[in-house]
Amino acid sequence: MLDEIKPKSSYQQRLPLQRWQIYPQKTELARKLAEVTNMSPLISQLLINRGFDLPDTAEIFLNPQSLNLPEPLDEFPDLAMSVELLQNAISTQEKIAICGDYDADGMTSTALLLRSLRTFNADVDYAIPSRMHEGYGINKRIIEEFHDEGVRIILTVDNGISAFEPIARAKELGLKTIITDHHDIPQKLPPADAILNPKLLPEYSVYRGVAGVGVAYILAMSLAEKLGRAEEISDTMLELFALGTIADLAPLVGVNRTWVKRGLRLLPKSQLAGIQALIQMAGVQALGSGINKKAEEPRELVSNSITKNPKSKIQNPKSLKPDDIGFRLGPRINAIGRIGDPQIIIELLTTDDMGIALERAMQCEATNARRREMCEEIEKKAIEVVETEYIASLKNDRVLFVVQPDWHHGVIGIVASRLVERYGVPVFIGTYEDDNHIRGSARGIPEFNVFDALQYCDDLLGKYGGHKAAGGFSLPAENLELVRQRLSEFANQCLELQHLKPLLKIDALANLNQVNRELYQQINALEPCGIDNPNPVFWTPNVQVVEQQTVGKGHIKLTVAQMIDGQQYKIKGIAWRWRDYFPLPRTPRKLDIAYKLKENNFNGNTSIELEVLGVRLPGNSGFLFTYEDKPVKATFEYNNRQYICGIYQNGSSAELRIKSPEDKILAVQPANDIGLLGINREQAQKIDIYQPPYYHIIQAALKALNSYQLSVNSEQRRVDS
Repeated sequence: MLDEIKPKSSYQQRLPLQRWQIYPQKTELARKLAEVTNMSPLISQLLINRGFDLPDTAEIFLNPQSLNLPEPLDEFPDLAMSVELLQNAISTQEKIAICGDYDADGMTSTALLLRSLRTFNADVDYAIPSRMHEGYGINKRIIEEFHDEGVRIILTVDNGISAFEPIARAKELGLKTIITDHHDIPQKLPPADAILNPKLLPEYSVYRGVAGVGVAYILAMSLAEKLGRAEEISDTMLELFALGTIADLAPLVGVNRTWVKRGLRLLPKSQLAGIQALIQMAGVQALGSGINKKAEEPRELVSNSITKNPKSKIQNPKSLKPDDIGFRLGPRINAIGRIGDPQIIIELLTTDDMGIALERAMQCEATNARRREMCEEIEKKAIEVVETEYIASLKNDRVLFVVQPDWHHGVIGIVASRLVERYGVPVFIGTYEDDNHIRGSARGIPEFNVFDALQYCDDLLGKYGGHKAAGGFSLPAENLELVRQRLSEFANQCLELQHLKPLLKIDALANLNQVNRELYQQINALEPCGIDNPNPVFWTPNVQVVEQQTVGKGHIKLTVAQMIDGQQYKIKGIAWRWRDYFPLPRTPRKLDIAYKLKENNFNGNTSIELEVLGVRLPGNSGFLFTYEDKPVKATFEYNNRQYICGIYQNGSSAELRIKSPEDKILAVQPANDIGLLGINREQAQKIDIYQPPYYHIIQAALKALNSYQLSVNSEQRRVDS
């Protein structure tokens, strides 16, 4: 057996299961770029990380309005035809119908084109397919209903590129069709009269990254310019473009960055009643991205500001940030698309009546609250299922596929994302539509391509689609286990064990004496931040947690300190949804922390704080435990099996040892990713302690030891008193 040494008492904290990936630091290049851009070398390093390492590309990135955009009419081959078809329909009062989608991109696209076409006095209506009963995209039922209603031109937004049969049916019925979409191009294009899709453009086109709402914006503005009416709709169209682009997680580079930056300045003083109402209801004010001290869930952000706009209750409008939309406005729109009626959003974004707008915004608020409750309930149940049925085999499966009845299809994608964060593996989650069919959503990790995985199961699935990071699918219930096996087979081809931890990408090292308002203001030059231009993540080594407490629904509010040249620097921060890691190791124990910077506006005071994303022991990550002089030993149960554990001294270090019912011993030292498993030390095999089931057994052991020690301390205090 492994050395038998008397156990010592234990004290432990669980630390986040993460792998840190720190960008290579190019100090000399950053210094030279800083001289050209008049930014600090730290900001220059951020530009290098994002691929802007030349003075001219960095300048365009920092000043996106300087980007010379080609005319969309010269880029999109069918744009001129689309404008002509719509212009003729407006002049002859032919009926136009829009078919949208039920996500934020599709709903904002629909509202954008409705507003613009109605401004031009078009006879226009819309339809959105049922998420629960029909699924994504235009279908024959909608085509035939449009025809029966006297529609002559059908305009799809954020869908249609794969709808060959419905568009062919429209052609049979003598209807003109214009497809505006941004999804991947199928092998066979539908027989539409015009197709606008940035994926049909060359790779180098600045318009390649626009979302569905971007294509709708380009069409609306091109038509407005042809009619000589661009000025009267340009601001409202830009606001809807910014709202939809950010909510759809489109890349915030190139033309998206240019237009979104303009739109974010317009949103706080929006003349659209629906946007005013949504902003008021969500508690967002101008110059956003402060930490809301009353927030009850991650990254619910507010801001400050402060003069009057006669038509808006938002005071002193300046600019919003993508986080204000991504974490406040976007979820309220998407909640309707997930579990509500999309007509609510269309009315919200097209009405000019503030009373109707506030009523619809309140419906968004109530629906979003219900969506949160559903997510929490399903997430809790999903974790129970994983822990009891799949955790022991996760090391071999390398993918999670969880299917349960009676889960709402509209929210399981959110739950899939949370399971990815928790377990660090690709997640496929589904629910039964009936006894014979399953429909689900998938979320991946960087080394795993979701769409490729679905294609690998092509013969076993029904409909499926998506991209590298996410997807949706359906399958016959009888194929469930075959699909599970096939996904595991695919995952084992592309994932190594070290990939099965959540990845945290870190831009640069910053000491706490560098974290100040000047740095934060320079970071603002990188806005708008989002997909392909993420908020900068810094790390600071050797800090001490000097204060901490739990707040809200399981967040940790803390103060950290760092000694630099004999002087202590302190800063406050928050770690969202980190209840499981409370308390963090406290002073004098030192930690490395990773974080984003946030501006906190509270009671008229503004400060820069940390949004903590990661914590590890200096130079490593892992479990923390120590030993003392008092002996302690504990038993615990895991998966209906009894284990014995204790903290032992091994040389100058502590060692956690866990004995299984078969007398095998797992030995683990603090801050070490590798443990020993065997009957004796000489023949023990090395194992990755972060792989299941070892990680969860270690957690259970430390929890048992910690509970035992707390009870001993409590009893000692009782005796002493």
